[in-house]
Amino acid sequence: MAIDHRSCKDIFYIPEFIQNKAHQVSSREIQTKLKELATTLSKQADRFKQDKQRLLMRKAEILADIRKFRQEINAQLDKLEKRSILDIENKVKSLEDKIEDYQKMLQENKSRVTSAIVKLASTKTNQSEAFVSMKMGEDAANIANKYMEHVKRNSTVEVIQYDPDTTFFTQLKQKKTLGTLTEIVDNLIQVKGKNSYNIKVKSDKQNCNITSACCMKDGTIILVDKENSKLKRVHSHDYTVTDYCDLRGVPYHVCMINNTQVAVTLPLQNKVHLISLERIMKTRNKINVNFECKSIGYANNNLYISDRYTVYMYSLSGRKLNQFREDFSGHMLFSDIQSLAVSRDAARIYVADYGHGLIVLDKNVQVITSFNNEQLLGGKFCNLTEAGNVLLCGFGSPYALEFTSDGELIGEIITSDSEKNRIESICCNQQMSKMYISREKADIIEVYDI
Repeated sequence: MAIDHRSCKDIFYIPEFIQNKAHQVSSREIQTKLKELATTLSKQADRFKQDKQRLLMRKAEILADIRKFRQEINAQLDKLEKRSILDIENKVKSLEDKIEDYQKMLQENKSRVTSAIVKLASTKTNQSEAFVSMKMGEDAANIANKYMEHVKRNSTVEVIQYDPDTTFFTQLKQKKTLGTLTEIVDNLIQVKGKNSYNIKVKSDKQNCNITSACCMKDGTIILVDKENSKLKRVHSHDYTVTDYCDLRGVPYHVCMINNTQVAVTLPLQNKVHLISLERIMKTRNKINVNFECKSIGYANNNLYISDRYTVYMYSLSGRKLNQFREDFSGHMLFSDIQSLAVSRDAARIYVADYGHGLIVLDKNVQVITSFNNEQLLGGKFCNLTEAGNVLLCGFGSPYALEFTSDGELIGEIITSDSEKNRIESICCNQQMSKMYISREKADIIEVYDI
């Protein structure tokens, strides 16, 4: 009755179906597929959890940036207030000095006139003395009259007035927030156009060789010119070198610490220089290490510095905290480190390695994944985008690749083989929709619209 007398025509009797469908997938195959799917779902759940954690950490970072920006505004307003008060103090002091000078001259003339009156009054009987006193009295009167004429012409009382500059206050009232919040989508960077700009300065004796670059939050780009031993600051409006710092050594790699400070390695000197970017670029501190420090990254107030086979952790004060070169099994992690980068939360360490390409490690220094192919021919330089993706270029290759934060290849950013020189460094400012590339021994940087 249930099978033969109902309107649904696709109802079947299971025992007969099983006998007639012997070729159907077995229970074991279904179980395997379900387990694989369960694993995939678990991985995706972990990704969502990590995304949420990164989102909350990024929120905390942005809130800290907002508070710091507010403090910088307050500090600047304090400076303006002090300068305004100093201007008023100087102006009033100048006027006070002027009045005091007139008072002093007035007292001198008054004393002279009073003295002449007394002398004239005391020499009435002696005609000669009276004549002399009369002449001295006339001189005192003439001098006093000239003084009074000078006073009438030049000593008008100055009334000071203060007019506050309301232009920036008017602009401030028009602002809704202290900045712009941008949602950066985790998609492959799309290149729209390219321009090239010369970054050579007069004091450069060699062709430029930009081995490292980083983008600051204000839009400027910091470049390491290895051949000319300089750290160069490039303005993002016209891409001219606005400032540079002679390092008296051979620099190699740079990373941003905060808005006003970067760290740069000098491998041959076994030193890391902490460079201030306020007004002029200047070395504020040096960290001495006992190895050939090549690449450098920064996260959570710690520096990650590498030689060819080991990554070291240092505090900003120069204290060594940790080092790693092997996994828990004792196997070497690296074959020849060329560059490294660290995520903001220090949960991921990215290494561009000559032998292994891109290596992604977690905070416990366990390899999450690695990537290498004919497009890389070994990792040369890696950098992170604001979205946390990895930009990577390799040896002897014109390609630039983009990876997710977990090391999964998203795609090729630059695929053209028209440029024969290999890429030395790459970085991007997604808020300004710009990407910057330097090539081996070239006096230019390439600026891409993205």
